[in-house]
Amino acid sequence: MKRLAIYCGSATPADPVYLDSAREVGATLAHRGIGVVYGGGRLGLMGAIADGALAAGGEVIGVIPQALVDAEVAHRGLTELHVVTGMHQRKQMFTDLSDGFVTIPGGTGTMDELWEALSWAQLGYHADPVGLLNTAGYYDELIAFWHKMGTVGFLRPQHRDLLIVADTLDVLLERMGAHVPTQPIVRMNASDL
Repeated sequence: MKRLAIYCGSATPADPVYLDSAREVGATLAHRGIGVVYGGGRLGLMGAIADGALAAGGEVIGVIPQALVDAEVAHRGLTELHVVTGMHQRKQMFTDLSDGFVTIPGGTGTMDELWEALSWAQLGYHADPVGLLNTAGYYDELIAFWHKMGTVGFLRPQHRDLLIVADTLDVLLERMGAHVPTQPIVRMNASDL
C-alpha cells in the first residue's frame, strides 16, 4: 500500500486521546512510507493527521471541496491540495489516489465515507481493503451493528470480512496487507443474491 485514504472528523473532541491518536496515525504512516490522502482540512482530527504525517516527512494529499476552501478551513501546507467541486468528486478522487481506506474517529461525514467505501467494495467498484481503527472503543457499537447486519441477513456471508477492524494501527495495517478481495455483487448470479 503506497497511499491510504484516511477518513476522520474535522472536530476536536474534549478527550485528547482522539487528537493524539490522529497525529500518531499520520506519523506512523509517514515512517512506513505510506502516503496520506485525506479531506484537506486543517481543523480537528483532519489537521492532526496531516500535521503528524508532515512532521514525520510524509506525503500528504488533500482533497477538498471549493466551498470548504471558501470557508477558510483548507490546510495550506500539504504536499498537494486538490480543490474539487463537491463531495462526490472528492470521494471518487480518494478512491482513485489510494490503495486502501482507514477510518479513524469522526462524525457523519466520516460515516458517509466509510459506508461508501464498504458499499463500493461490496459492489466491486474497487477491491481495496477498508480498515476501521477502533480508537478507545469509539466504534464498538458500529462494529456490533456490522455483525448484526450479517446475523440478520442484510450482509452476505462473503462480504462480512470487508470491514477490517483493529484497536491499534500496526495490527490494522497488518490485516489490511493480508486482505483478499471478495466476490463482488456484480460478479454474482441472481440466485446468489
